[in-house]
Amino acid sequence: MEDGMSSMQQKAAELEHMAEVLLTGEQLRLRLHEEKVIKDRRHHLKTYPNCFVAKELIDWLIDHKEASDRETAIKLVQKLLDHSIIHHVCDEHKEFKDVKLFYRFRKDDGTFPLDNEVKVFMRGQRLYEKLMSSENTLLQAREEEGVKYERTFVASEFIDWLVQEGEAATRSEAEQLGRRLLEHGIIQHDDSKLFESIDLLEVSNKHHFMDSNLLYQCRMNFRRRRRLMELLTEKSRLMPESHDSPFCLRKQNHDNRKHTSFLSVSPTKEIKIVSAVRRSSMSSCGSSGYFSSSPTLSSSPPVLCNPKSVLKRPVTADELLMPGAPYVRKTFTIVGDAVGWGFVVRGSKPCHIQAVDPSGPAAAAGMKVCQFVVSVNGLNVLHVDYRTVSNLILTGPRTIVMEVMEEMEA
Repeated sequence: MEDGMSSMQQKAAELEHMAEVLLTGEQLRLRLHEEKVIKDRRHHLKTYPNCFVAKELIDWLIDHKEASDRETAIKLVQKLLDHSIIHHVCDEHKEFKDVKLFYRFRKDDGTFPLDNEVKVFMRGQRLYEKLMSSENTLLQAREEEGVKYERTFVASEFIDWLVQEGEAATRSEAEQLGRRLLEHGIIQHDDSKLFESIDLLEVSNKHHFMDSNLLYQCRMNFRRRRRLMELLTEKSRLMPESHDSPFCLRKQNHDNRKHTSFLSVSPTKEIKIVSAVRRSSMSSCGSSGYFSSSPTLSSSPPVLCNPKSVLKRPVTADELLMPGAPYVRKTFTIVGDAVGWGFVVRGSKPCHIQAVDPSGPAAAAGMKVCQFVVSVNGLNVLHVDYRTVSNLILTGPRTIVMEVMEEMEA
């Protein structure tokens, strides 16, 4: 029995890592397209569409702090090559080299291998986006055995929803789909034991997906902004991913849309390991307060982020507006990139900046933790909570103008 459990856990961990590589690669592809690193190139009178130069990609990864040195960058891209995310344009090189060779993402030339495992994750991502939609009421806070769980769904209601959405023809087919999602670590049963271990496939009927009143949650966060360094960490997550993404990601119009390490530094330097999530281009995060424009392909180790408030003490809106108060106003214009804006809003009346991705657009504009949000695109938000602020950004344009107040240096 123990050998069987170990084998299933190992299989689940391998599937999760594969999903993380797929998502990380897709997010990188979107960024490289937006920054014109991927483009049509000519060599010996022949044009190679949608490709990048290996040496230029290494430069880009270092410039964007995705790798500390060229050797590390090569190892990261080799991971993508090993997982068939990218390939040499003529398939003549199996090792990624820091030279002027052309490589291409398989998704850009239609050669990406869609095996059964990949199809499960792609389907899981589509369902995830539907579930996270603001119009969807399936996910709610519920109690089971005296413990309250956020964003849960009842198995039988989920099955009803799958049939209603046309994702399954019968309840039996929907139940089988639920089991596949559970086996791949995309959903999990809301049992405290699962939060204390990685026994995703515990041999117990209670933990097999079934048409019942058991509660489940989405375990994998498809919206979280990944970092390439995560590719060198193949350990399975020890915790379910939180669906309050640590970084706000921008909406992409009409495209199908929470782990590399991001650092949120608190005044006490207290850093804890938590998990995170992201938002869809088609839907808002509901109560999560974050947004992400996730890749159309449809995962990663924990994110470094402080779950506690970074503020030294609570501050009221009246304090900020008091004449002579030691706060200065600043205005930032932040243009979301292919992955997002790169910051976290938390708190209420006023909200504050909880975390900033050091390589994201917000950091480039000058945003810092502990700043208080005064307005978003001209609308005063001093007296609302972070969910309202999040919704304003989610439903707004790609370019956002934010006015903040920060404490004056002594």
